[in-house]
Amino acid sequence: MISDEQHIVSAYDRELESIQALVMKMGGLVEAAILDGARALETRDLELADKVRRGDRTIDELEERINEECARTIALRAPVSADLRVLLTVFRLSGSLERVGDYAKNMAKRTSVLAEMRPIQGADAATRRMAREVQLMLKDTLDAYIRRDAQLAEDVRQRDHDIDQMYNALFREFLTFMMEDPRNITACMHLLFIAKNVERMGDLVTNMAEQVIYLVTGTMPEDTRPKGDETSFMGAEDEDD
Repeated sequence: MISDEQHIVSAYDRELESIQALVMKMGGLVEAAILDGARALETRDLELADKVRRGDRTIDELEERINEECARTIALRAPVSADLRVLLTVFRLSGSLERVGDYAKNMAKRTSVLAEMRPIQGADAATRRMAREVQLMLKDTLDAYIRRDAQLAEDVRQRDHDIDQMYNALFREFLTFMMEDPRNITACMHLLFIAKNVERMGDLVTNMAEQVIYLVTGTMPEDTRPKGDETSFMGAEDEDD
């Protein structure tokens, strides 16, 4: 005969599995938003850009649902130790995913503006390559979370340096375009905003990887991760709606 305690444990396990499934669904939507936002920019596809903007609402709704489910589970089950770490990690992962989704939406918003300007040679493709690297980092972070793979999460953490280097190269390239022809200034400023937002996506994904390491090991990484952002571009503030 199955005891009441076993019933409770089984129900609790199902709740955790359901929450983690929501995280993976949210992560998949954010990955798609990154790639679609970058492709819309490169091809000046306004319909695709609008799809990314509209899809952000679903991402926001998933974050709210995940947080509600986590809060409910903590209140009802009073988890401790490893189970509590899972729920705390989920809270943080969902918050970071929501912010990455916002940055993808902001990329899509600027596409409609840039579509009215003359293109900057090579800039869109380079930005798309940078966004693709961030998307791959996010995919690996989500895989590390599901597999409880601290080494894969650490690999993601180290790759943030590559994103910073790509941003530095774009920053210098855009400055060169602006100095060569003042007519490029407005478009390059928009592209700088986008590139900085992609770099910040990388930072958020790296924070997620650190949370996975915390989940698996119980401690945050002690060493400072390598940072390669050599710029002091201060205009790329967060955007809201």
